[in-house]
Amino acid sequence: MNNTLERKYGLFTAICMVVGIVIGSGVFFKAQTVLQKTGGDMPLGIIAWIIGGAIMLVCLLAFSFMGQKYEKVNGIVDYSEATVGPNYGYMMGWFTSTIYYPAMTSALAWLTARYLLVFLTASGMPLTDGSNPVTGPECMVLALFFMAFSYAVNTLSPKLAGKFQTSTTVIKLIPLGLMAVVGIIYGIASGTLTQNFVTKVAVDGVSSSPLFAAVCATSFAYEGWIIATAINSELKDSKKNLPKALTLGGIIIVAVYILYYLGVAGGASNADLIGTGAQVAFINIFGNVLGNILNLFIAISCFGTLNGLMLGCCRGMYSVAARGRGPAPKILGKVDEATGMPSSSCVFALLVTAAWLVYFYFANLWSFSAGGETVSLAGKPFAFDSTELPIITIYLMYLPIFFQWIRKEKDQSPMRRFVMPILAMCGSAFMVVACIFSHRMACLWYVILFAVIMLIGWLLDKPNRKAL
Repeated sequence: MNNTLERKYGLFTAICMVVGIVIGSGVFFKAQTVLQKTGGDMPLGIIAWIIGGAIMLVCLLAFSFMGQKYEKVNGIVDYSEATVGPNYGYMMGWFTSTIYYPAMTSALAWLTARYLLVFLTASGMPLTDGSNPVTGPECMVLALFFMAFSYAVNTLSPKLAGKFQTSTTVIKLIPLGLMAVVGIIYGIASGTLTQNFVTKVAVDGVSSSPLFAAVCATSFAYEGWIIATAINSELKDSKKNLPKALTLGGIIIVAVYILYYLGVAGGASNADLIGTGAQVAFINIFGNVLGNILNLFIAISCFGTLNGLMLGCCRGMYSVAARGRGPAPKILGKVDEATGMPSSSCVFALLVTAAWLVYFYFANLWSFSAGGETVSLAGKPFAFDSTELPIITIYLMYLPIFFQWIRKEKDQSPMRRFVMPILAMCGSAFMVVACIFSHRMACLWYVILFAVIMLIGWLLDKPNRKAL
């Protein structure tokens, strides 16, 4: 075994990883959430998508400047270490490895299973005892299978994982592109698009802070781009190609999301979209058969995102251990000569992701009937949305990085040193405020759990800090 990762990915693969990791299920079902939170206010919804995209782009650009200067093992950990310090770099690596990456990865495993089962049941396949394709046992077993399969692909054949990421990125852009083009044309011709722009809907779930809530909803659809920086030590000519991949990938994502949102609005009324989701627009435009095939495309899209997220998960603890930090660095920092992957770090990632999948199920999906009433943990203390709430801490943790970049990098141009980092700081602060307004008390329960996990990481690293 050795401790060095092979440089095996090119620019096109890196762009596909940025686009493929971000574009997954979020754009398909968060479009419905944005409409619900804004009461069908289409212009406000578009503003929310633009704000979410703008925040992602300025953060991408700020980090791309860092990518041209710093390169070690894992982008976000490298940037944290170089700007704020080694202890902050370690805590960033611990957070992304134990909370951020695995929480999102587990949710994508469930979403992949969910959309595949919806497609299969709509095609005539019965489920055991008529169980729910979204929360039933088949869904959770299939989610575990997809999670394990993605782990196996990334661990045993990272080059195949890169090719798979490229393929699924191209595939997932097909329904998005079709709906964007055909939906806008259909909506203009039928008048639906114009009508949706001037019509609001009286519906439950409209937020008291609609713009904040809508931006928070878009944040999940835009989230995940930072994971692409995890491959900087495996990217050919990383200092040149990683900034290009981040920038070009970000522009593609924002353009696709806004055009898709407009296309969906052209295919159905706001009321139908809020009640049923984007599928009704696909059925109206393309018919029942193609409308159901949308679910298959979404499942493939989710699996592509799952693959990209697992890519970041598998390298998470390696990026910490390669610095001699965290639990068992000599074991977690080894790279298998046969596969070229940090196998122990991969196993750690699989176990933590499985734990977050169990949490996600009980906190958001599990319920049973007792005495004529439905009992669930949803909305209870420590039962929070693990797909959105880690945003409150990841964006908070970006702030010291941007601040220290401004303070330290005196040789950078004003645009690189001041303008983009300050805009990124404003965008990050906005995301934190939006998350607090949207989730309210759930933020407190999440922050408590976050603090406990971070304390565990700090204590596990105590022997290594003494040795430094």
